[in-house]
Amino acid sequence: MIQSSELILNPDGSVYHLNLKPEHIAHDIIFVGDQNRVEKITQFFDTIEYSTQKREFKTQTGYFKGKKMTVMSTGIGPDNIDIVMNELDALVNIDLKTRKPKEIVTSLNIIRIGTSGSLQADIPCDSIVMSQYGLGLDNMLRSYLIDGICETEMEDAFIKQTNWDLRKGRPYVIKGSTLLEAKLESASIYKGFTGTAGGFYGPQGRVLRLDIQDPSLNSKMDRFEYDGIKMTNLEMETGAIYGLGKLLGHECLSLNAIIANRANGTFSEDPYKAVDALISYTLDKLAN
Repeated sequence: MIQSSELILNPDGSVYHLNLKPEHIAHDIIFVGDQNRVEKITQFFDTIEYSTQKREFKTQTGYFKGKKMTVMSTGIGPDNIDIVMNELDALVNIDLKTRKPKEIVTSLNIIRIGTSGSLQADIPCDSIVMSQYGLGLDNMLRSYLIDGICETEMEDAFIKQTNWDLRKGRPYVIKGSTLLEAKLESASIYKGFTGTAGGFYGPQGRVLRLDIQDPSLNSKMDRFEYDGIKMTNLEMETGAIYGLGKLLGHECLSLNAIIANRANGTFSEDPYKAVDALISYTLDKLAN
């Protein structure tokens, strides 16, 4: 039995941070970072049957074109993903009354849709990038036993080509869901290798008043290549989602609207339109 200090439940029996019970979620779940983006998606639903929010974790479950879906905000960063992924898994794979793992594992479909900056000049603003791989630069996933799910050769190549300082921890590379890739791909989107940073400023090479450990890291990531794969974009969640999803047995894929091109120094003229296009694309693909 899992102790109450390890799996914390609210007085009503819901999981602690997400404030959800098993009956509140669908099999297909869309992650967004911003809590205000949840309703930008569910406004297109036919009906909404459940809604709740605790802290930055807002959830709405309903139907789009007859298909049941859940939209959930995760907040920013790998630490929040650790909370969301573990509590979501508990909802479907742990009996919350007996506190025992279920014998049959349920696999959820989890699609993250977000915004990101492109690292390559040929991936323009307002395009969509599907992350075939997630590169974690954050260390969170290293708290788990991940050697069996990592793309070790790609990690080694990244460390060598960028002269990565291992005092910051060993980067990890995890492949996204090939099942969801086949469902969500099209000729109009780019496929990529997405870096997940543990912060927004220094960890992504931004300098305000503090010097950073490797001022040339971004340019080295721009030039990284392994077996024809180049880094396409940088954000703060994908690697962690892919890692925990693979460990727990869920299908996970990340789609990003590119609102900035850091190689060209450009920014989308209408980032809200780019996000709306990504929302419509994702909902239609999932419903069909």
